[in-house]
Amino acid sequence: MANVSSLFFTLATFVVALAFAAHVGHAVLIANGRRAPVLARMPQPAFAAGGATGSFVLARQHAARGPGLAGAPSALSTAATALTLVAFGLLAASLLTRAAVVGRGPWGNLYEFSVAFSTSILAGYLALSRRYPIRQIGAIPVGVALALLLYASSLPSDVEPLVPALNNAPLLTIHVGMAVTAYGIFATSFAAGIGYLVQGTSDRYSWLPSHKVLDEVGYRAVVVGFPIFATMIILGSWWASIAWSRYWGWDPKETAALVTWLVYAIYLHARNQRRWAGRPAALLLVVGFGMVLVTYSGSLWFSGLHAYSGL
Repeated sequence: MANVSSLFFTLATFVVALAFAAHVGHAVLIANGRRAPVLARMPQPAFAAGGATGSFVLARQHAARGPGLAGAPSALSTAATALTLVAFGLLAASLLTRAAVVGRGPWGNLYEFSVAFSTSILAGYLALSRRYPIRQIGAIPVGVALALLLYASSLPSDVEPLVPALNNAPLLTIHVGMAVTAYGIFATSFAAGIGYLVQGTSDRYSWLPSHKVLDEVGYRAVVVGFPIFATMIILGSWWASIAWSRYWGWDPKETAALVTWLVYAIYLHARNQRRWAGRPAALLLVVGFGMVLVTYSGSLWFSGLHAYSGL
């Protein structure tokens, strides 16, 4: 079963690489204007020629114009989405088979956590891309997922027994699983923040999603991910009291997680303030995901109680 999980992982890494290339190619095609002429092909709606007016008609006319340049498909857009879906399915299969082997959530060491982190990134991006026209920035979260998978491929993937402090299958599954979920959702908010900083409030590039769409995507991702991340910290404190007889010890991992939580808390407050809305809020999304990566990899650079299995 472990070999099957490794096979799924290898296939998924290859497919994610193809998906990343397709997303980059799609963005390039759209930026250069070589997209499918969707808008030109669309017939004029009957109500537009009948002289009717009113808010209902305006709304219908807006819908009839289609997704606009930022949401227009290219020759690679469908392939990029399909490959991302296939990659997500392969990674999910890898995690499920791994879970069957280890008898817990498949994120008890850095290899497993990296694979789960990548899977969550793809899931978060796919969910948000169904609602918002953000395929042009899809290369960012998919690229992060690919980097994590390539890093995971360099790590030992053998199934080893956990140290006693981590040998709590229910808490390990829930606590670390919530961290994985929140991290993955924050990756798409990071992509939206990068897009916003490039786009600006004047919408410099017609091929990128508008700054309003990017702002909304970043905000929605944080609204979903923030309470999950906060609950993860609370469960971690409870687990620390069981494993180490204290709720909080300023371990490097704990400190990094707290700073990450504070950055996103500041973002949620700042976005609703006129002086901080827009570019400053987008910068906080970038800083926040930077702190996510520090939290993810902190035990590699700093010694602490969370250094078990590299977590």
